[in-house]
Parts: sequence; structure tokens; C-alpha cells
Amino acid sequence: MRIAPGSPDWWRLFDGFRYTAFRLEALCVYADEPEPLRCFLAGEPKPPMPGKERWVARVQAACASGKVMSRVHVVAEPLTEYLRYELTWSYPPNVAAGEDIRIAPVSAGLPDRDFWLFDSRRLLWLDYDATGRMVSAELDDDPASIAQASHWRDAAMHAGVPLIDYMKDKSLAA
Repeated sequence: MRIAPGSPDWWRLFDGFRYTAFRLEALCVYADEPEPLRCFLAGEPKPPMPGKERWVARVQAACASGKVMSRVHVVAEPLTEYLRYELTWSYPPNVAAGEDIRIAPVSAGLPDRDFWLFDSRRLLWLDYDATGRMVSAELDDDPASIAQASHWRDAAMHAGVPLIDYMKDKSLAA
């Protein structure tokens, strides 16, 4: 079943999970934050980011209620400018809100397709165009797909380094 990103059905997934929400990110560039990225690259202050603030509030509320939100971003080095932005500007508020964000190397053998896995029972595949703009999202209720995604989640969490440790190791700390 296709779900439009940002639609009521989309947000029901994030508001309706009971225990865990996991995201695997596989791209080196996403096209969802052009103005903050421009400011980062120009050395300017962070602009207002109301969408980001709403997301962080959602993460904070979920984590405060005992839910677990986590993600692993699979990266190749050297990091793209976008990844430098994401690691230093975009991710820290999520971590402060309670999200467990980790960075895994491409050599970990993880898939190159993004997904969300909710409560180890709802799988949402995310598809992007060549510029990193999300073009579709599809719920996959096949038990074999969900089992595979659960395996990838576990492997990713094991291979991933917590964001703060990765940033220290790479001298990226802001």
C-alpha cells in the first residue's frame, strides 16, 4: 500500500507505534532541507526550522512515554557535505530528544534502500529520486520482508557507532 509522505496515513505510523520505530538511512544526500544545508555550507547561523522542531517534539514525546526511536545511517568516507551537515546540525537535536542515532560503514553489508520498521511488524519502504527527494513510501506487510528488515535493524544497530562517538573519532564535533 502506497502512503504519501506527510499525509495523515504517514503520521499515523509515527503516532501509532507502541514500542519501537527504527529507520535505516542509506543515501549520502537527501533533498529535504535545502535552506539549512545552504546556511551550513555558507557558515551562516541555523535558520528557523519549524518542520525539524515538530519532528524533535514528536521524538521527545515518544521517548518520554517509554517508546524507543532509533536510526542508523550507512555512510561512506570521505563524508559528503550533506552528511557533514546532517551529523553536526540535523542529528544532535534528535539525540537530545532521546533518539538513538548511530553511524555504520558501508562495509557493514546493509541494504542500500531506506526504510522505517515499526514494532517489528510494520515495514515502510522509502524510495528517492537521484537528487535525494523522497518520491514514494510503501507499506510492506509480507512476513518475510519484515523478518529481513528486523535482521537488518539488528545488524545495523550492532555495526553502528553512536553519533557522539563517531563525531569525536572524526573530529566533527560542533
